[in-house]
Amino acid sequence: MKKDIENTEDIKNLIDRFYKKVVEDPLIGHFFTTTIKVNWEKHLPVMYSFWENTLFYTGTYTGNPMILHHAIHRIANLSNEAFDRWIEIFTKMVDKLYEGEKAELAKQRAISIATVMKIKILHPNNGGIM
Repeated sequence: MKKDIENTEDIKNLIDRFYKKVVEDPLIGHFFTTTIKVNWEKHLPVMYSFWENTLFYTGTYTGNPMILHHAIHRIANLSNEAFDRWIEIFTKMVDKLYEGEKAELAKQRAISIATVMKIKILHPNNGGIM
């Protein structure tokens, strides 16, 4: 039996392993390695904070991911398939590492966040309606 996501170390483990898988992915890896050339020393702590806040309501995250993803879309044309792959990799990584209430919450939040971003970024002229 796997344990649930319980603390910062669990979040770091999940996020580190998730991004390791993402950068290797043929469909979305280029967004992180070529298109944006992510500075991992800066990005990972922001993601840890984001997910800590998302799962444990810490109040430590203050960024705006929608603005950042709109900027990425202007550079690289995000697609439905890219968002769907991100969700697929994230949920599979959660399932591989953890199970329980917070693990389920992490998957639900990831799906919700990615879906809202996909609607607002890819369908802005339809009022977000697909």
